[in-house]
Amino acid sequence: MREKFWEHFSLGELNAKEWEALCDGCAQCCLTRYVENQQVTVYNIACELLDIENNRCQDYRNRLKRVPSCHKLTPTNVPKYNWLPDTCAYRRLHEGRPLAPWHPLIKGNQNAMRRKGITVNHYAVPHGQVPKRRMAQHIIATWRI
Repeated sequence: MREKFWEHFSLGELNAKEWEALCDGCAQCCLTRYVENQQVTVYNIACELLDIENNRCQDYRNRLKRVPSCHKLTPTNVPKYNWLPDTCAYRRLHEGRPLAPWHPLIKGNQNAMRRKGITVNHYAVPHGQVPKRRMAQHIIATWRI
């Protein structure tokens, strides 16, 4: 991997290893969300494949087949996903902003981002534990796009 590749290359110029390394592992994009009428509603309900404690997909390779609402980020579709968290490295770099100072590529591990509460493991609940009629009780953010 090229040193500080994110400072020298656009998202479209990254190789597969660099692209994956940009993901900080916060798992915020693995939370249930609805985008409707220019409004995003985010719930603290994790995707059924998310290992909440480790903030990782349990079947990353097959996630798109197993979870129809899962999205594969690419350099061309990152701008379209304006619901990505403001902390997301893909979004930040697309917008011309630097990586957050706590990002694992800068700090070398996830400890700083965990201390800052960026990861979902301290508030996400498993998908199977929330009845549909109780979803409104799990809204954590709403904004207009």
